[in-house]
Amino acid sequence: MSYIDKIQPIHLDILKETGNIGAGHAATSLSTLLNRKIDMKVPNVRIVPFAEMMELTGGSEKEMVSVSLRIEGEAGGNMFFMLTIEEADRFIQKLMADESFTFREQDTYPIGFSAMQEMGNILSGSYLSALGDFTRLKLQPSVPELAVDMFGAIISYGLLEISQYSDYTIVIDTILTETDEENAETVKGHFFLFLSPDSFPVLFDALGAGYDK
Repeated sequence: MSYIDKIQPIHLDILKETGNIGAGHAATSLSTLLNRKIDMKVPNVRIVPFAEMMELTGGSEKEMVSVSLRIEGEAGGNMFFMLTIEEADRFIQKLMADESFTFREQDTYPIGFSAMQEMGNILSGSYLSALGDFTRLKLQPSVPELAVDMFGAIISYGLLEISQYSDYTIVIDTILTETDEENAETVKGHFFLFLSPDSFPVLFDALGAGYDK
């Protein structure tokens, strides 16, 4: 039996609850950064095969904006926060009050790219912090990296390790909503979590959910 087949609904519920706690912390930080009220939720956490993961974003050739990091410490793996270019453009355009900004012109707006990297850093850091608080495990994020490329090219790094053991990944849906305005804008993104196989029993044992090794 694959290690991924041992994951039960209770494990995903715990990851979702942890995600929502992390989302609350991230929303507070983003509200301060943007100087406007931001709400963030994790409506769903699920395990999907790689083929379905590609479909979630519109296919392997869909252009995406990604902030990725390596998870190190007592549990390891890779985490990617992904937005389509259209979603990322809208978010940064509003932040910069400049509708001409686009991630397709990488040398024109360095401040916009820095803002996106900071956003991904806040989101990823908040989620890992919540996991660490729940599990009391020492989890350290690496320095986040920003990439603008086709989804397949970006995600290939995360697949290098996990594809030796499984054809699945954990997807954490994320919804950010600006709540200050009448016509609140919503930005939808995904976390893709690639935990190393030996990290699953460590993580879920620490969460008190148990895991059949």
